[in-house]
Amino acid sequence: MAFVQFSKVSLAFGDRDILKDVSINLAKGTKAALTGANGAGKSTLIKGMAGLVDFDSGERSVQKDTRIAYLPQSGLIHQGCTLKEEADKAFIWGYELLKKIDAVGEEMAKVPDNVRLAEEHAALLQKLEESGWYNRAALCEQVLLGLGFERSDFDRQTDEFSGGWQMRIALAKVLMCKPDILLLDEPTNYLDIEAREWLEKFLSDFSGGFILVSHDRYFLDHTVNEVYELFNGELKRYSGNFTHYEQVRAVELETLIAEYEKQQAEINHLEEFINRFGYKATKAAQAQERQKMLDKILENKIEIPENLKKIHFKFPDAPHSGQLVITTEGLSKNYGAGDVIHNLDLIIEKNEKLVVAGRNGAGKSTLLRIIAGQDKDFSGTVKTGAGVSIGYFCQDSAEKIKGSQSILEYMEERAPLELIPKLRDMLGSFLFRGDDVFKSIDVLSGGEKSRIALLELLLKPVNLLILDEPTNHLDMHSKDVLLDALKNFTGTVIFVSHDRGFIEGLATRVLELHPGKHRNFPGNYEYYMQRIEAEQEGGEDAGEIKKEVPVQKEAGRLSWEEQKKAESARRKIEKEVARIEDEIVSLEEKKKELEAKLSTPEVYSDGAKAKECQKKIEEISQKIDELNLRWEEESEKLM
Repeated sequence: MAFVQFSKVSLAFGDRDILKDVSINLAKGTKAALTGANGAGKSTLIKGMAGLVDFDSGERSVQKDTRIAYLPQSGLIHQGCTLKEEADKAFIWGYELLKKIDAVGEEMAKVPDNVRLAEEHAALLQKLEESGWYNRAALCEQVLLGLGFERSDFDRQTDEFSGGWQMRIALAKVLMCKPDILLLDEPTNYLDIEAREWLEKFLSDFSGGFILVSHDRYFLDHTVNEVYELFNGELKRYSGNFTHYEQVRAVELETLIAEYEKQQAEINHLEEFINRFGYKATKAAQAQERQKMLDKILENKIEIPENLKKIHFKFPDAPHSGQLVITTEGLSKNYGAGDVIHNLDLIIEKNEKLVVAGRNGAGKSTLLRIIAGQDKDFSGTVKTGAGVSIGYFCQDSAEKIKGSQSILEYMEERAPLELIPKLRDMLGSFLFRGDDVFKSIDVLSGGEKSRIALLELLLKPVNLLILDEPTNHLDMHSKDVLLDALKNFTGTVIFVSHDRGFIEGLATRVLELHPGKHRNFPGNYEYYMQRIEAEQEGGEDAGEIKKEVPVQKEAGRLSWEEQKKAESARRKIEKEVARIEDEIVSLEEKKKELEAKLSTPEVYSDGAKAKECQKKIEEISQKIDELNLRWEEESEKLM
């Protein structure tokens, strides 16, 4: 039975239908994502599931005693107590249950022999026992630590935490309150990779049901098994993870686009006739007839979901630079008693896409500021290579976006001439669609200004992009557009991101930071995670990884040179593996041809021909076996 059920729910704002006859059931085991373009009504639907929005029609029913927990996108502030005390408020249901137990106990004292009261008291005690009430301290610690808090934070006043950490507190409380249904509106917005991975595991093990909105494709692929798309007020269900939904939707979209283009051509043809002949008396009747036809078409106008439109753009070509882009020697940065960055020797070469990884507080943003020349308070040296021009983006970049111009005017002033015709598409890909481009700069939110700052930077002809959390405030489609453009960028990229899918799609090398420590990992992010997992399991790779920590300046440089050699050797092995695979496929095709030939009468009836054909088949089979053995040997080197 469903815990929460919507039946033909509808809601309109003015003349716009937000929800049209929407039906959905949320039950135990539901693991669903809710998707749709910005402004489609996803947050409104989730609020409605939580009982916070009244609908124009339809029915919302909730099973008795169902506990629903809702997390909004933002705006929650906690004050007046410690983190531990605030977290304990998640267990209010337990305190209410204790009150019931005490109340029934008082009645029992007055009527000792009342069987009904005794049974009710026993049932309440059992319910409290089974609820995990007595294990709440351990659960509280597990959730808070999993979401990135330190034990030293537990006794801090909640007022001391920033907005992002305030939302982590809210998420922790939602997860701890033992809900039957979780409603999560962009829970990953304020989480780093480690916290996202922890939440991913929590939701995988969660025994209730949940529906969530997120712009993190990797996170969705590992947490949900069904997707609901909200488009033009209608809700449609797709089974499978998010990537499967996108694949199915892409096929649907091909048909929709064909119909859309056909309809647009018809609309243009009718409008052209009406505009051309509408004023002529001899054609007036025909023009009126065509106007009726046009009105009928516009009543059923086909729309393409904004979040599924594929927009691509190319950055200006990167100016030429030397092979060495950035070199640091003995770089150290001190905050208070200890080094955040200690004795970092780093060489970044042309065309690399380097991601800087590490937990919050490890010094990632600090390192990017230093390399970008924004922070001069450090020891050691940072050398910029010949011809290197830097573009730097961070969340503070939004503060520099000022003025009373419209967004479109602002960008037209700053874009290269050749890109001005593409500006509307570029702005659309960064979530400024339709009339949004005419909004004044001075009325934009911080998130909107951040997107403008990022797009402005990407239009500049530089050859080193330093990007600190560029995917914040972007939806999934916008991140895809950005990722595609960065992959094709002819310069060098150094970046920090908490979006694993984005990192895996872009990074060619990983620099891992811990407070005062650092390690280089040649190869992509997937390779880095394999090495980390091997280390955590105490495998053979663990010792190798520890050797990569540069202890002295020269040792750090030697380590990097060795890593480059290892990367080169790995590429050679990969090419050899691919070559062997191609040869095996070719030989198997020849073997099939010979086997088919052997089965023909002209061959099997001729002893000499049959013997020759069989011999060739055996020789090829032996060669295939030898190649398979070689393939296994070479592939093992890549493990």
